[in-house]
Amino acid sequence: MKSIFKWCSTALFGFILAGCAGVGMNQQQTYEVQQGVIEQISLVPLTHSDQLGVGAVLGGAAGAGLGSLIGAGTGRDVAMAMGAIAGAVAGKYGENRYDGNQQGQQVVVRLNSGVLVVVTQPYEANIYKGQRVYIEGSGSSARIAPM
Repeated sequence: MKSIFKWCSTALFGFILAGCAGVGMNQQQTYEVQQGVIEQISLVPLTHSDQLGVGAVLGGAAGAGLGSLIGAGTGRDVAMAMGAIAGAVAGKYGENRYDGNQQGQQVVVRLNSGVLVVVTQPYEANIYKGQRVYIEGSGSSARIAPM
């Protein structure tokens, strides 16, 4: 049973490192920048469709670690499994609770061409109705920046 745990923990560590490999790499990107005037700003809650599951992974690892301190032999294996499950559930709950509390804003901008564009982004205090702005990027990565 110990060899299975060692294999699983090694595989989990490998997956975590592989997932982090692309983070922080210097990638060059070009953005389309458009100009316009803010016509409306509405406060909205932000939700994330791309849940990373980091809370569940970290909670599961912590739970397994705490479970390894209990008992010996088969009892320890059961405690580790139960700790990992409980930690994963608690971590996912905490992640979902945190993600639901972010404040955002939906900004309607009339571009210089006359087209209306709506951008939903995290709350930005230094933008206001009637202000000339840049829209950087496109799609879900678009952001409003004051001129």
